[in-house]
Amino acid sequence: MQKEVVNAESVTICFAGDSGDGMQLTGTQFTNTSALAGNDLASFPDFPAEIRAPAGTRAGVSGFQLQFSAVDIFTPGDEADVLVAMNPAALVASMIKLKKGGTIIVNTDKFGERDLAKADLEENPLEDGTVEGYEVIEVPLGTLVKSSVEGLGLSAKEVDRCKNFFALGMAYWMYERDSTFTKNWIEGKFKSPYKEANLKALDAGHAYAETVEVFQRSYEVPAAELEPGTYRNISGTAGLAMGLTAGATLAERRLFYGTYPITPASDTLHALARYKNYDVTTFQAEDEIAAVCSAIGAAWAGAIGVTGTSGPGLALKGEGIGLAVMIELPLIVIDVQRGGPSTGLPTKTEQSDLTMAYYGRNGEAPMAIISASTPADCFDVGVEAVRIALEHMTPIMILTDGYIANGSEPWKLPDVDALKPISNRIVTENNNPDGGFLPYTRDPETLARPWAIPGTPGLEHRVGGLEKQDLTGNVSYDPANHENMCKVREEKIKRIANHIPEQEVYGSEDGVLVLAWGSTYGAVRQAVIQANNAGKKVGHAHVRYLNPFPKNLEELCRRYDKILIPEMNLGQLSRRIRSEFFIDAVELHKLQGQPFKVSEIANAIDALL
Repeated sequence: MQKEVVNAESVTICFAGDSGDGMQLTGTQFTNTSALAGNDLASFPDFPAEIRAPAGTRAGVSGFQLQFSAVDIFTPGDEADVLVAMNPAALVASMIKLKKGGTIIVNTDKFGERDLAKADLEENPLEDGTVEGYEVIEVPLGTLVKSSVEGLGLSAKEVDRCKNFFALGMAYWMYERDSTFTKNWIEGKFKSPYKEANLKALDAGHAYAETVEVFQRSYEVPAAELEPGTYRNISGTAGLAMGLTAGATLAERRLFYGTYPITPASDTLHALARYKNYDVTTFQAEDEIAAVCSAIGAAWAGAIGVTGTSGPGLALKGEGIGLAVMIELPLIVIDVQRGGPSTGLPTKTEQSDLTMAYYGRNGEAPMAIISASTPADCFDVGVEAVRIALEHMTPIMILTDGYIANGSEPWKLPDVDALKPISNRIVTENNNPDGGFLPYTRDPETLARPWAIPGTPGLEHRVGGLEKQDLTGNVSYDPANHENMCKVREEKIKRIANHIPEQEVYGSEDGVLVLAWGSTYGAVRQAVIQANNAGKKVGHAHVRYLNPFPKNLEELCRRYDKILIPEMNLGQLSRRIRSEFFIDAVELHKLQGQPFKVSEIANAIDALL
């Protein structure tokens, strides 16, 4: 029978199963293969919050959603066209992500009475009307995989681990994907007999979809017309690691990363550890406080000190960050935000640490803050953080979140020769001809102090958390000196605004402004594009520089009749805008551990028009 091949502009697919079913690996392979096919894409891995939730339960469902397209896209899709569900829990937990009338490929070998009980189901969702209105393709995955790898001497458990490659083979047939990349990956990743088993399962899945009657059509998504250049698929974590490394190279400084493992920031350590050949040193400390202090020590010694964490760890690092503010060292703090408070939602995304980034230290301890908006943007943010930290001699915080860190998209490799060198404030000679070195003299433009590396003859000076005397850096309890130093540190952060770009706007110059930051970028941009195409006056300003704000931000905001600020928190940027500029805004909140959908932003825009 000749199968129909349907040309599609974009497709969203969701893989869902237990943590041990290899859904993240399956999604990653499909993503990389689509990138090689030239598609624009965006992905969203969704991990269970429990470290080891019982197999087959809803709490243990691991998902991976991917949109791949022949046109520019900005999100992993509001709703999936296809759901691949490995068990009942994955089916019922993930159907909310599937568009009405979409396709469900389901592993029927995992729908026994015991499997239903684990998923808290009294009836089989394939038989009780749950999947009515959807195109359901029932596949006995376990049985088929067992048959495909027969004779390789694998145990039943080892055979079961191959079923994700069978499912991937079916997906490759459905979307006209070339399996060469995945086969090469399997060849390099596994040893015999697991290599042969996974290759057989992949081919068997492709052959099954090609031959059985239930798969009535396949879909072809052409390559996107991207700007000419060399591209690679990149996650936010990988992009930030490369950006920091590139920044350190441009500054001709060593990069030191001191951290303590915490979800979802742990992978930053793994990513940076690959760059030892670029003079990157990584250190896993015994706790969060030791991690930040190690990075401060590295910064004092002349390296770019970096520490990374998520919300709970950022709270623990507060005193250490205050020390870096006091002694004015180039410390970079990465906060990969997750749901809070306390340990909250470890694997779910949120933007609720902005207020802590502004104020989460005792005393007057101002800090520069920038945020990344997409996985590809993380590279530029990493380079920019190094520049600000070194040229202004200040700690700086980078805000990302789980959605950005774990997600991926195509990234155009930059022209390395076009990257500008980064200067620093290192001094080698005494700046005081009348006596001892003065570590708190200031650059008249930036107020940055000199960076005197320990061991440099004649530049001996004191550091520590006690208040510094102006110029000398000696311990001072003088009231007037303390007030002066607090004001100087505040003014130094404000003057960074003279060295950052003005805020740009996409879309309309009046009407409604959607003012946003961080990982809301994709959903906001797509919603604004749709509004503009419909003739609506809507603009989008996405703020990278959160402290200080760009110099023109207030004037820009006042051009619009109404302002909408969508955030994955309860209005933290809104409060800052209100207090800084006395400008009110309509708030749009979402705290569900999931990113905004385009439709949610679009509906909020329409409500204001």
